[in-house]
Amino acid sequence: MSLRFALVRLSPVAAAIAVGLTLSACSGTGLVAQRTQGYVLPADAIAQVRPGSSQDFVRIVLGSPQTTSTFGGETAWYYVETKVNQTAFGLTMVQERTVLAVYFGADRRVTDRALYSLEDGRVFAIEQRRTGSYGEDRSFVESLLASI
Repeated sequence: MSLRFALVRLSPVAAAIAVGLTLSACSGTGLVAQRTQGYVLPADAIAQVRPGSSQDFVRIVLGSPQTTSTFGGETAWYYVETKVNQTAFGLTMVQERTVLAVYFGADRRVTDRALYSLEDGRVFAIEQRRTGSYGEDRSFVESLLASI
């Protein structure tokens, strides 16, 4: 009787160990995929972009920018590379983000370039409130009575 009691007590532990080993064996085979979103920024291409280079040269070396900004006659091009781990269940976790900013002067020549990472960024809260549209301020009963 004591052997059966010991087996009953150990079966949940054995099941947990089996599930853990199964999941750990599957992690390399497809449950977690590592992907790069956006641009792939090779170090040799970044090194080619130097002050004095033209916008056309930068476009040839790095491609078209993901986003641009213009302020006061100066232009900035941004190339964003994001490395993420995505699980088979759709959960995405950002592992690394690199932003290459290339700054141009009024003469369309590179004046400076900068590399930014996740540590350089700032997390901010997105406002969840929204402005109601026409008719949302009334309840169903109020709308019904107003239509009569």
